[in-house]
Amino acid sequence: MDSNAFVYTTYLRTTPDELWRALTDPALTRRYWGVAFETDWTAGAPMVWDEGGRSTSDPGQVVLAAEPGRLLSYTWHTFTPEWAEAVGIGEEVYGRLAKERRSKVTFAIEPAGDIVKLTVVHDDLEPDGMIRDLIGEGWPALLSSLKSLLETGEELPEPPR
Repeated sequence: MDSNAFVYTTYLRTTPDELWRALTDPALTRRYWGVAFETDWTAGAPMVWDEGGRSTSDPGQVVLAAEPGRLLSYTWHTFTPEWAEAVGIGEEVYGRLAKERRSKVTFAIEPAGDIVKLTVVHDDLEPDGMIRDLIGEGWPALLSSLKSLLETGEELPEPPR
């Protein structure tokens, strides 16, 4: 893990299998994240990100590790003009994001008695990069919505921008 990594840990009242399902099932990821992943969740498999009605595919978007109920890791998506338009990112911000190297995210799932510890590590980030700033706000909001969905059956409303 590099020193610019973003690390976030949370505890959820769920099971490792249910958390895995929430991280990989398109019907669930769409609810709390607004993204669906097309992949077979095996190491090396390509990933297509479907967000805002736009699909993003690239040979560099791949599953790095997949151990159901334990560990999930993949490369972060490719920034395209179509993606930027779909999510409402302006040209200047898109241009900065597109220049940054591809990062990766890892979800470590650990049973902790009657709950589950989830640690998210997003690394390979550019020092002082824009992605680092965006995920610093994005991951806590997204993981709070995931937690709410698993514990109450309802995801959180999208925070105001």
